Amino acid sequence: MPTISMFYGILIRMFFRDTEKHHVPHIHAEYQGAVAVYSILDGTVLAGNLPPNKHKLVVAWLEVRQDDLVADWSLAVNGKTPFRIKGLDQ
Repeated sequence: MPTISMFYGILIRMFFRDTEKHHVPHIHAEYQGAVAVYSILDGTVLAGNLPPNKHKLVVAWLEVRQDDLVADWSLAVNGKTPFRIKGLDQ
């Protein structure tokens, strides 16, 4: 699925077709082989984990970019391509 952002070595992807597994709008964050799934709505970790310092960056990014993420989720579940979203380092 599409990579929508990248910052500090963290890849952010939106897997919008697995709502049956996670049941909420979410993103997948990957850093050096570690993967965690985060709720877009509140930053809750739904599965997996990242190193603590990278986890903090993802949670901060989710808070700053929540409106953009909700808009991207809406596009994606309706079959449209989500937009790239700026990272924390931009």
